[in-house]
Amino acid sequence: MPGILLAIGYASLFLYLIHRSRFFRVDGVPDRWVLAVFVLKVMAGTALWALYTYVIVDRPNADIYRYFDDSAVMYSALKTSPGDYLRMLTGIGNDSPHFDSLYYRVMNNWYRKYESNMYNDAHTIIRFNALVRLFSFGHIHVHTVFAAFLAFVGSIGLVKAIAGLMPRLVKPLFLAVFVIPSVLFWSSGVIKETFLVFALGLLIWLVFGALGRRVKGWLLLLIVPLSTLLFFLKFYVLLSMVPALIAYTWCKLRPGRPLLKFAVVHAILLVIGANSERFIPGFDILNTLAWKQKDFIGLAVSVNSGSYIPTPYLEPTFASFAAQAPHALYTTFLGPLQAWQNGAMGLASALETVVLLLAFAMLLLHRKPWQQVDKAFLLYCISFCVLLALVIGWTTPVMGAVVRYRVPLLPFLLFAALAVTDEDRLLGRWPWLRPL
Repeated sequence: MPGILLAIGYASLFLYLIHRSRFFRVDGVPDRWVLAVFVLKVMAGTALWALYTYVIVDRPNADIYRYFDDSAVMYSALKTSPGDYLRMLTGIGNDSPHFDSLYYRVMNNWYRKYESNMYNDAHTIIRFNALVRLFSFGHIHVHTVFAAFLAFVGSIGLVKAIAGLMPRLVKPLFLAVFVIPSVLFWSSGVIKETFLVFALGLLIWLVFGALGRRVKGWLLLLIVPLSTLLFFLKFYVLLSMVPALIAYTWCKLRPGRPLLKFAVVHAILLVIGANSERFIPGFDILNTLAWKQKDFIGLAVSVNSGSYIPTPYLEPTFASFAAQAPHALYTTFLGPLQAWQNGAMGLASALETVVLLLAFAMLLLHRKPWQQVDKAFLLYCISFCVLLALVIGWTTPVMGAVVRYRVPLLPFLLFAALAVTDEDRLLGRWPWLRPL
């Protein structure tokens, strides 16, 4: 009960900040919608906690508990050795046998059996939990509220970024960001997707705002730490976004021929990516992704995952990746349709995919003439969705994980559909979607 009351208190404080801050005001969207979706995210984060507490009772392997429990080890240093706590929290001067023996070896997830990324992204979540323990006194519901707020901040940034391009469709954009069930559910608890949404949303808001001269110059300094955080969390999400950002920026600075510019940027980066080790010694993208797939298969087999997808092993060659590209795209975009037999969560994923396909089709039925389409933004959305879908499909042989990992791209699928939608036809049929 004390934890619940404390969480309600922090949620109330965040609601007050949301109500008072100009950042959270979205032109054309009622303020009550903004406040309501934050409450909805807290409820979704609580539902995620309930799932891993009462339904899937496996605390040592539940993401919301694994990093939360490990953070207690880090936080324990605050009483006996505050300097150790600060070094572990910042990652500065913490690489020594002293920290390894006293803290990291005591944790269960600081070192992982199946981990081949350049950075162990679990470290970021453990550090977040260790920081929030200063305010939570060890009550996990407070961590849920803080995490939901971070994702809410990133989501608002994403809405504001895209609404600058389609101000008349701000309400559909708002709904696309906040009410897709899997996005809402998996980006509201103390798991990586929540922090991914935070970093990605703010990064896009800053870049798009800079191109449209809608953000203050000093805020652009945040691009570096946000990109760093995104790289540490899921480096392949950032890499999937980079070609689109570069090409889109080129199109905005030098209007004209967007398809050619996107093709040139992607061709150059494809060559660089396929030969990444020659440019950055020790960093071989194809080899890293191939190892990531092998590690994931090993983990799935070891725990006997119920939604495991038999997948051929990738070889670190361009030919191997190209051969498996169609299967990868199918797995990410349509694979959840086959998960309806995998319990309630699988059925929910299948139903969501059907609804998204119907919404996508409905928006395309209201399409506008091609010459009126913002082709640069459309190509931006397509590029990000396809590249991230390929990486997910290539490396993730478990459908339950696919549903989580595709969270960042789902809003962009609807953004792409909205980019070709005739605003007058859509708003004429659905007048409640008109902006205020």
